[in-house]
Amino acid sequence: MARLRSDFWVSAHLRRLNGEGVPAVLRRRGAAEAGAIFIKVDRLDGTADLFGPAPQSLIDAEDDGDRRFSPLLAAVPSFEVEERLTREMRFDSDLWIVEIDDAQDRHALPLAESL
Repeated sequence: MARLRSDFWVSAHLRRLNGEGVPAVLRRRGAAEAGAIFIKVDRLDGTADLFGPAPQSLIDAEDDGDRRFSPLLAAVPSFEVEERLTREMRFDSDLWIVEIDDAQDRHALPLAESL
C-alpha cells in the first residue's frame, strides 16, 4: 500500500492535534512527497521528547501504509533535542519538523512496536 505524502500527513496531524486542543506548529517544511518527519514534544518544563521515523525493521511486513514513529529522545533537556535536530538537518535537508507544546506529552503519534 502506498504511504501518504509527507505534506498531507503533516497537515492532517496538525489539524488533529489543534482540534484536540494540543498546540502544534510546523517548524520546518521538508520534501512534499517523502521527506522524513520528526516530532518534537516540548513538555514546557525545560525538557522535551523527540520522535522520528521508525526503522523499517520495526514496521510489520504487512504494512498498512501508515507512518510509524519511534522515540529517539525522552524527557531530555530541550537543547539536546535541538542539537539532534541540527545533526539530522545536516544529514537530510528534506526533513520536516513539527513542534508540539504540551506538558502532558500528548502527541497522537502511531508508534512502531519494538521487537
